[in-house]
Amino acid sequence: MLDILIQNGTLIDGTGKKAFQADIGITDGKITFHTEQASARQVINAHGKIVCPGFIDFHSHGDMVLGQDFAKLCKVSQGITTEIAGQCGSSMFPVRPEKLELYKTLLSVGTATYPDDMPNWITFQRYLEYAKQLPLAANIKFLVGHGSLRLAVMGYACRKPTVEELETMKHLLRECMEHGALGMSSGLIYTPSAYAETDELAELAKVVAEYDGLYATHMRNESYDVVNSVKEAIEIGRRSGVRVSISHHKVCGKQNWGLSRETLALVDKAIQDGIRITLDQYPYTASMTHLNACIPPWYFTEGIPAMAEKLKDPEVRKKLEQEINDPTTPFDNYVRNCGGYEGIFISSCPVTHEAEGKFLSDYAAETGVTPFQALCNLLAANGGVGTAIYHCMSEEDLDRIISYPHTVVGTDGICRAMEEKAHPRAFGTFVRAICHFQKERNLMSLEEIIRKMTSLPASRAMLENKGALAEGYDADLVIFDYDTLEDTPNYTHSNQVCQGIESVIVNGTIVYEHGALTGAHGGKILLHKK
Repeated sequence: MLDILIQNGTLIDGTGKKAFQADIGITDGKITFHTEQASARQVINAHGKIVCPGFIDFHSHGDMVLGQDFAKLCKVSQGITTEIAGQCGSSMFPVRPEKLELYKTLLSVGTATYPDDMPNWITFQRYLEYAKQLPLAANIKFLVGHGSLRLAVMGYACRKPTVEELETMKHLLRECMEHGALGMSSGLIYTPSAYAETDELAELAKVVAEYDGLYATHMRNESYDVVNSVKEAIEIGRRSGVRVSISHHKVCGKQNWGLSRETLALVDKAIQDGIRITLDQYPYTASMTHLNACIPPWYFTEGIPAMAEKLKDPEVRKKLEQEINDPTTPFDNYVRNCGGYEGIFISSCPVTHEAEGKFLSDYAAETGVTPFQALCNLLAANGGVGTAIYHCMSEEDLDRIISYPHTVVGTDGICRAMEEKAHPRAFGTFVRAICHFQKERNLMSLEEIIRKMTSLPASRAMLENKGALAEGYDADLVIFDYDTLEDTPNYTHSNQVCQGIESVIVNGTIVYEHGALTGAHGGKILLHKK
């Protein structure tokens, strides 16, 4: 007897093959097409609906809020059944208890809560003991963050590691890989990851390559120097032999729009040379990260709280304003990328909640100061912590990157609480990718955009038996109504579920239907195997 029989649906199998009509069954958490004359404990009539593999979030920060109900909802409500977490250089492990407060500020962009067990996560193995106890709606596979590794060994030191320090980072990284981490991520605009040179990253990537793992990088620059940043990512792949993923590939700043032609040409050449590269992208022209990303990295050498203290000094502010206003200052200038403070939308502040939901220029006008002073005041008052949405990209680059054969979809979603304003990508990315790129503008077929969300990321993240509707594959499925599909999350009301997702099944368990979590937990922790 089948556990579930899905009848009368239009199947899109995730491989790019044209849609077809068929019934599909689930038994013991696996897919079967042997449904003739089979009875089932539950029958789902999918007439007029699309049935496809569960979506794979190739770029998730879900590890920071793992097991919490709002975190489950923001993923499965848009059809995500597997997430690749630990991105942008920040992971929940390995922790050094004596540096716990520094870890909390590093991770604050993605979470407002820190489990009591966190001081014990000194290894990936120990973190897994904690994570395996959590109820999971979706599957998850982990990267270890380079920033977390560096913080464990060097704190916020702005220098090269000694031979001993580099060996210690390698030792910590190897422990993670031995226990099933997918690889390492870097966040090269964020400190302390930003203080690493190419040599350090390549040496660590060699450890990842030993396990045929993945190096995912938030590159050093996504604006005026994006071309050189892609070259650095490729060089790390060339030196180490590691698989490379360029995270949330974009081009920021109107003056730089169009550079995706050069970056994609570089990736093409590297792939021809035998370097394995994947790009991920979210389908929006605004990004989201720390509000403190507006500040150059050399202000963070003693950590984020110390940076915030510095901003109380008028002389420091005078120098900082000159640096932000000078287009030749060598950092990824988020103020300049957004065309000024009027392009920066404040999404969350732990202390000054009155600033939330306002553009920085408008908040400055309300408080009677310049936008620069308002930025400094907010960072000083909030201990350097807070998030912002940055309107900085073009539709042309967005289209070019998603159309590239080696691009997959990832949310880069940050959702710290259901009641907190966030970027709509946290709840809306995968539905928007279908609606924006295919349903509304027909950039590609429905089969192709679904392939970029299923079998392609499954192969790039080395997920066995996932990403396709195939006999014996894990029963991770989405049933949706194409006609009513709509990405309802927006910049004003970010945390709301999309329309049209009917049912989401993870490892044979229905975890979402009728617009709500079912309370069942089908998710598993996925470990990387060499």
